[in-house]
Amino acid sequence: MFVLIERYINNLTIHDLNYLAINNNINLNDEELNFSFDFIKKNWKTILSNHGLFDIDKYRSHYTEENFEKIKQLYKELKIKYSNYL
Repeated sequence: MFVLIERYINNLTIHDLNYLAINNNINLNDEELNFSFDFIKKNWKTILSNHGLFDIDKYRSHYTEENFEKIKQLYKELKIKYSNYL
């Protein structure tokens, strides 16, 4: 499964991430979008390998309060949805 995810992440563009955010009613400003993109590209393996230990609250300061709450909720939903595959 990690090989498939790795291929997806390697091909992920900042526009793809922005599209995902918009489709989930998250309107990221440029700074939030750039931080999110760089963070995902650099840390996806660690997050997936240790998804039970990942503390999303550490990154609250990188987002507006509204966007952070939406991101946190989306993360929880996706974690539940895909936890059987990780």
